[in-house]
Parts: sequence; C-alpha cells; structure tokens
Amino acid sequence: MEQPRIETKNVETLFESRFVKVFDLQYAPGKHYYNASRRGKEALCAVKSDEALRASLPDAVSCVVILETAGEEPRLLLSYEYRYPAGRFLLSVPAGLIDPEDAAEKEPVFTAAKREILEETGLTFGAGDEMRMISPFAFSTPGMTDESNAIVLVRLRDPDLSVLNQSGAVGSELFDGFCLLTRQQVREILNRGTDPRGNYFSVYTLIALTVFLAEPV
Repeated sequence: MEQPRIETKNVETLFESRFVKVFDLQYAPGKHYYNASRRGKEALCAVKSDEALRASLPDAVSCVVILETAGEEPRLLLSYEYRYPAGRFLLSVPAGLIDPEDAAEKEPVFTAAKREILEETGLTFGAGDEMRMISPFAFSTPGMTDESNAIVLVRLRDPDLSVLNQSGAVGSELFDGFCLLTRQQVREILNRGTDPRGNYFSVYTLIALTVFLAEPV
C-alpha cells in the first residue's frame, strides 16, 4: 500500500511553546492528523525522507544503568521522578533531552547520557565503565507524537554509591529517591506490573527492567 506523503507546506502549527508544539498534519485533501512534538516544523519526522530520518538525532536519551560492585550481584539503578502528565512520582531511568551542546560533540547520545547520569544520580562515568547503544532512535508513542529517545546500556563498575544524590535536578525536575533493584526484585515488579509503590511505569522503564534481566550476569 502506498503510504501518505506529508509535505511541510501542508503542516499547520496549532500551538507552540518552548518545549512542546502541536501540528496539524494534512496527509490528504481534507484529511488531518495531529502531532505533538518537540521539533520545529521543518524538522518534523513526518516530513523527512527515510534517509534524512535515519540520519537524525533523537530528542533525548534514556539510560539503562547497571551497577556492578565486586562481590555483590548487579543492580539496576532507577529513581522516582515526578511526571506531571501522570500526576505522580514514577519509577524512571536516568534520561534527558539531547542539548545543542551535546549535538555538537562527536558522540552526542553518549555525551548526553553521561551528563544526565551525573546530574540525576551524582555518579560519574569512568575509564573502566561501559556504555553501548541499545537503540539509536525509538519512538515513544508514535500515535500522537514523534518524540524519540536513544536507549543506551551503561555499566558502572565499583561505583562510589556514597555520592548518590539528586541535587542536580534542573527546571521542573523533581525527584524522590532511588531504587536499586536486584534481578529477583525486577522479576517481582514485572509480574505485578507496578513499581514498589504500587504505581505503573513508563515504556522506557519497562525496557530497562527487561534488558536488565536479559543481560548476562
């Protein structure tokens, strides 16, 4: 089946703020679809060619952070972050937008990941640690937004957990403690479908939980 072709000239801006915009995508005469986006009109995924989209940076990065301490079993590092649309603290991965300064670096996604981990946990990525890409570009909810995240796996070996803190929160960011999970605790969360506080969690947290279980010990 031939897919609809959306052209920039047929995109109308309905709402625009610093962080979120809403567009009317006219994909055929008299037919409209609405898209919430962090991007400007010219940078929307909907109007890009396949080649241009594949060369694009994601909006943000989400980090699956595994703590490996000698003599102990690995643990998954998550935190409770207040998510305004959900109206509560949700179990979350370290994550954040890829800033223009990050985009100017040789490895924008990894640069942003290291910065976000430091800001949200106080932990520093060191020479003996590991970082690799799980997904360079994943859509979160493509039925309503073209927002995208890169997903990276980070192994921090013998981290100094005494420096764990959330004082690096900026803007509207609001945190309420950490959750360091063993594999058994992760299995229990997945079986329940809720976090230890009884709340649901995001798709990126779900990815982190499942990736952690799939990683070799």
